[in-house]
Formats: sequence, C-alpha cells, structure tokens
Amino acid sequence: MQNFIRWLAYALLPLLVLLAAASAACVIGYFIVHGLELQYPLRKMISKVTEVLLVLSIFPLMARLKFAKSDIGLASISVFGKQFGLGFGLGMLTLLPVILLLYGIGVNIIDTSQTWTIGSFLAKLLLSLAAAILIALLEEPLFRGLLLSQLKTKMPLTLAILISSVYYAGLHFLKTDTDLPVSEISVVSGFPLMLEAFTNLLNPQIQSALWSLVTVGIFLGVLRSQFNTGLGWCVGCHASWVWQIKLSKSLFNTDPASPYHAWVSSYDGIIGPLVTLWLGAAVILFLSWRSYRRYTG
Repeated sequence: MQNFIRWLAYALLPLLVLLAAASAACVIGYFIVHGLELQYPLRKMISKVTEVLLVLSIFPLMARLKFAKSDIGLASISVFGKQFGLGFGLGMLTLLPVILLLYGIGVNIIDTSQTWTIGSFLAKLLLSLAAAILIALLEEPLFRGLLLSQLKTKMPLTLAILISSVYYAGLHFLKTDTDLPVSEISVVSGFPLMLEAFTNLLNPQIQSALWSLVTVGIFLGVLRSQFNTGLGWCVGCHASWVWQIKLSKSLFNTDPASPYHAWVSSYDGIIGPLVTLWLGAAVILFLSWRSYRRYTG
C-alpha cells in the first residue's frame, strides 16, 4: 500500500507540471493574441505555447534532477545519427504494412482530387520529413527521455512506461473546438478553454485513437528501455511514423462506407484499433522472445 501511494504521487507530478504549463500558456497566449491583435484562435495559441513551455521545461528539470544528457538517453551525435537511421527503418517496417493493408482492404482510397507533379510530390516528401523529424525531436526527449527516465527511478519500469505513454497520448487530445472572438477575450478567457481541453480526454469519440497512441508510447518506451543511451532509436522510429502518416493523409482519403472503417479512427486515418493490435502484438512477441532468451541463455 505504501508503495502504491508513493508511485501514485510520482505519477501525478507530471500532471502538475502540465497544469502549470497550460495555466501559464493561457495568460501568455492571451497577451500574444490580444497584444499583437492576431486573428488567430486563442485555443490554438494556448496549445502551441503549452507545447513550447513543456519542451523548454526539459532543461531546468534536468538541472533540478541532476540528469546528464546520457541519463535521458542521448548519445554522442555520431551514435545518435546511426540510431536515428536504424529507428527510421524500424518505423518503416512497423507502419508501412498497416498503411498498405488499409489501402488493400479499401479503408483508405487514393485521393483523385489531387494533382501531383514530380516537383510538388518531392516537395511534399521533404517538407513532411522535416516536420516529422522536428516533431520527433521535440516529443521524444520529453516523453521517452526526461519523463520515462525520472519515473523509472521511482517505480518499476513497466509502470513507468505505461504512465509516460498515457501522458504522451493524452497531450495529443488536450484540445477544444471553442473559438472566441479576439475582441471579447480577456486574460482569464483561456482557463475555461483549458478545462474544456482536459474534459475532451473523456470524449468517447477519441478513445480508440487515444488508446492507440498509448500503445504507440508503450512500443517506444520498450524500445527506449533496451539501450542506456538509445533515444535516437525512438526519435528515428517516431519521425518515420509521422512522415508516413503525413504522406498517407496527403495521398489517401478514408472511406466511411468501408466495412473495415472501424479499424481506424478519425484522428489521422491510420491510428486506431488496427495499430493498437499490431503494435501491441509486436511488444508482446518481443518481450516473450526476450524472456525466452533469458530463460534458455
């Protein structure tokens, strides 16, 4: 019982950091939108500022925890580059079959309204790749780096991976669709929006995508746990997945009339029950194989 209470306390500490970042973003977002008279939704500004604050929090938190770069899984640049390449290949190996299957069974169909030239397609490839790498470089040091590294010093690794994965998935759905006229917002307008964003986590329509991303986080967490300084694997794998999803969204539309439509969510046309089962099975098979090797070795 004492261990459970201690683990629960450490599991909730990241929530306090998230609440602090989101609260600060409500105020900062107001001053940016109102002060600069931007015609930009306050809800989106709060979301962007929250993400920036969370990423920036890595540095003071590392100093507070006395973590070196190696403690959050970062290797030398040359080693990181090799890990990134291997992780990128792993990402292709694990997601491309899903994309091909969804096309093969008619869930995703080619978007015939798009007109592509060689130049426009290459530009899309490169821009999507750049965006994917940036996203992975921002998210992985935060979730599989700092958060997982801290949690696993306070609780069993399995529990640390699960909790960090829940935070990772949840952050993607801290959203609200409420738009406020810029002329009517005040310094406190962001706080009701923040409450709506947290409430959205209970939205039944996002649950399949939410738990699919939890499974994604578990996969990356298990991958991270195989190496002391193997964060580059996670960054590469994450970037590969995001890149493929971005390209898939550009090339395909999801057919709601497909009998297999339930295998994906409305989140991005890829994430959903199929990915949950696929990556979940991959994790179970890998852990079973590793246990067998240890037992027979």
